[in-house]
Amino acid sequence: MRATDSPIVLETILGTKEAIALRRSLLAWYKKSGRDLPWRCTRDPYAIWISEVMLQQTQVKTVIPYYERWLAAFPTVEALAAASQTQVLKLWEGLGYYSRARNLHRAAQQVVTEFGGIFPKTLEETVSLPGIGRTTAGGILSAAFNAPTAILDGNVKRVLARLVALDRPPARAMKQLWAISEGLIDPKHSRDFNQAIMDLGATVCTAKQPACLVCPWRSHCQAYNLGTQLELPMREASRPIPHKIIGVAVIRDEAGKILIDRRKQEGLLGGLWEFPGGKLESGESLEDCVRREIKEELDLEIAVDDLLICLDHAYTHFKVTLNVFNCRYVSGEAKAIACDEIRWVTLDEIEEYPFPKANGRIIEALKKQV
Repeated sequence: MRATDSPIVLETILGTKEAIALRRSLLAWYKKSGRDLPWRCTRDPYAIWISEVMLQQTQVKTVIPYYERWLAAFPTVEALAAASQTQVLKLWEGLGYYSRARNLHRAAQQVVTEFGGIFPKTLEETVSLPGIGRTTAGGILSAAFNAPTAILDGNVKRVLARLVALDRPPARAMKQLWAISEGLIDPKHSRDFNQAIMDLGATVCTAKQPACLVCPWRSHCQAYNLGTQLELPMREASRPIPHKIIGVAVIRDEAGKILIDRRKQEGLLGGLWEFPGGKLESGESLEDCVRREIKEELDLEIAVDDLLICLDHAYTHFKVTLNVFNCRYVSGEAKAIACDEIRWVTLDEIEEYPFPKANGRIIEALKKQV
């Protein structure tokens, strides 16, 4: 490939001898160097679907134990559909991006009710399921059925951006990148091709310090030929990450039980249980914040005692500092004004409920108090 070829030009030559050479070299490399992963030992679309969703924005080494526990608890789509949301979220606890688990649960119920428990085989039907986009659908259909459906996850975007020396951030060239991915996929060996290009991005064409000398596409890679592989893909200008200060209440009643509430279904942590609280307002003390939030969200009067723990936690797009106070119930009847459900539980019973990761440290602090 000439160093002057542009992404647009590459799209017009896919399907020619060069595309065939790219497929052959990648598949030969994958045969020798591909990763041995548990979901590659099955053709069950359900098991593959679970792995594809878990792998969204999560590293393989983190996913493997969750994947194995999940299939042990929910071995079939029918088993997942029949489970409660609490069971599903508890098993997902700690994996993050909880909307994935909620969507898996809803989609399993849809597969059972609309498709008779049989995972759909068409792209159109697959993307109709909650939480399944074009890339996830392509990964499932190619891995389960060897269908020639393209993918474009983060690893693939990086590989293709370097292959064609993309002159803009990938987010601004999605149409072109999809065209390249669709043109490159091997129509006869789609399963292995998609797994191979993901492995290439994960193990060779990495974000930092790519191992270009062992890359099967090195001679075709425009970024390598131009010496710009460390500069690509181009990035969008980053914005400052918001930092929220939160007041949190651990409220005990006269019997020593603790109040927890379940978040509404929407949002980053929807459906999970938590200790109630909210964002600190300008000019407000943390103690006043806690009292105000509990009154607004639960219609309870409480006494705020000592600080239990202060902890920082980072999400993808923002950071929080949780200031957690021991509190005592004073008066009122708890109402689910800003949540789905409220429960008074013992410290032992708390273990049965799925909590956000940061709340785990609060529970640990409570156990140390006993």
